[in-house]
Amino acid sequence: MDFFLDTTDVNEVKALLDLGLVDGVTTNPSLIAASRRKFQDVIAELCEIVPGPVSAEVIATDYKTMVEEGKKLAKIAENVAVKVPLTFDGLKACYALSNDGIMVNVTLCFSAAQALLAAKAGATFISPFVGRLDDVGQEGMDLIHELREIFDNSPNLDTQILAASMRHPMHVVQAAKAGADIATIPPKVLYQMINHPLTDVGLATFLTDWKKAGQVIG
Repeated sequence: MDFFLDTTDVNEVKALLDLGLVDGVTTNPSLIAASRRKFQDVIAELCEIVPGPVSAEVIATDYKTMVEEGKKLAKIAENVAVKVPLTFDGLKACYALSNDGIMVNVTLCFSAAQALLAAKAGATFISPFVGRLDDVGQEGMDLIHELREIFDNSPNLDTQILAASMRHPMHVVQAAKAGADIATIPPKVLYQMINHPLTDVGLATFLTDWKKAGQVIG
């Protein structure tokens, strides 16, 4: 499973690239607003340092303007994936943009029926929001299982499942077990995946014992 970072923080991306843990990046209007930087500048910088897709979301809600915005975003760099919402106009824009050879990430997916429509419309990625489904009392990870079954039964569909709204490390592990192609992960959650109290205890013990041994390497 690939890891996309869900962030606009270029420094965070650079730090985790050095660990070989970043295959792409996703952004959204909320993250862009929080960065307090010009939208196009953020996307361009991320595209320059990230080897894989960088999702940039349209702001328009009507088909015509979505396509116009999507084409402008796609011109920033070859690895831009245009994000469109899972609405009637969003699906129509997805179809038009994908037919122009542009990567499209259909976002705000909350049902298997929606995901199937996005795949038929040519989406490169479909983003089911696991955490937000959990928030309203549903089992969000069930949707990942459903999509994996549907896409495995439909060889004509090559849309990738991009598990989104990952709230904690177990979401990432569960998404991997469920067969998601990608998980988009906030940096905070990725750092939580690295850390474990037993690792800290074990390392402290090893270092104490090594100090007692009075040895050096080399």
